[in-house]
Amino acid sequence: MKKVLKQALKFLVFLSIGVLLLWLAFRNVKFDALGAGLREANYFFVFLSVTIDAVAFLSRARRWELMINPLGYKPTFWHTFHSMMTGYLANLALPRIGEITRCVVLGKKEKIPFDKLIGTVVVERAIDIVALIFLLIAMIFTSGAKINQFLNETILVPLREKVFTPFGLTWLIWVVLLLFAGITLFLLIKYRKNLRKRVFFSKIFDLSKGIIVGLKSITGLKRKWEFIFHTLFIWICYVLMTWVVVFAIDSTSHLDLGNAIFLLVIGGFAMVAPVPNGIGAFHYIISRGLIIVLGVNLEDGALYAILTHESQLLLIVIIGSVSAFMMLEKRKKHDLKDPS
Repeated sequence: MKKVLKQALKFLVFLSIGVLLLWLAFRNVKFDALGAGLREANYFFVFLSVTIDAVAFLSRARRWELMINPLGYKPTFWHTFHSMMTGYLANLALPRIGEITRCVVLGKKEKIPFDKLIGTVVVERAIDIVALIFLLIAMIFTSGAKINQFLNETILVPLREKVFTPFGLTWLIWVVLLLFAGITLFLLIKYRKNLRKRVFFSKIFDLSKGIIVGLKSITGLKRKWEFIFHTLFIWICYVLMTWVVVFAIDSTSHLDLGNAIFLLVIGGFAMVAPVPNGIGAFHYIISRGLIIVLGVNLEDGALYAILTHESQLLLIVIIGSVSAFMMLEKRKKHDLKDPS
């Protein structure tokens, strides 16, 4: 009961943050103009965007399958896909819980240790971060002034004014935090044998070991070129699905592929916010990016954010719900056949 209440409290906290960000994103929007834009938008391009997104999901599932194989397990593609989509659905409740959920679901289905699966997910997230950083660097070299303007006006200046300035000696805070982290790590390593006698620390050490094994899986890939292909293909899909939505709105239809990469990069910043599926944060950052850098008015910026975010959200809800049902239904049938 306490666990349920704790999860419910977390959900309410994260949802409240999302609602606050939504209010910030839409507080100055003229809703009659926004409503007119929603009615006049060309939804063919929105449908095309979610179709590309669905293809990217399939590619992601295949890449995850390739990462699991070196661990000595061969899950079926559809079990991998359904587990991944169940995880994305879970992310709508609590940020990042989907990574755990998909590992639990696939682990139970294919008899794969959870700690090894979580290692592959860590690798996957690391690859995503590297790809996003690569795109950011490319944007700095090609459109550095735009990135600098956006970061200053939406992130750096507000952060400095509201967080750093009131606390003053920011560097001292970071030094203390780093020292604390270093001392904690030292004590964990030095007294690991004694700590292992306690159940909590034993699980932590086992999980860490499993993560390391999962991380090593990337070096044992047998189909490296297919892995590289899917990694590139996924991000090409992300760029294209971001770009095609601009053609759904007259005032954004002039934006080029480079502008789409800019929107993808700043949208990536929003998705790391502690809110379910970037809700609110995505709308705020994307609409402000379109206003500050690309000169689009607030209503059309908010409209683009809604069409992009909510269409992807609907796709996750539909496919994720079907995937969760498929995995649950198959598990029930398996349990009936094998009561033990």
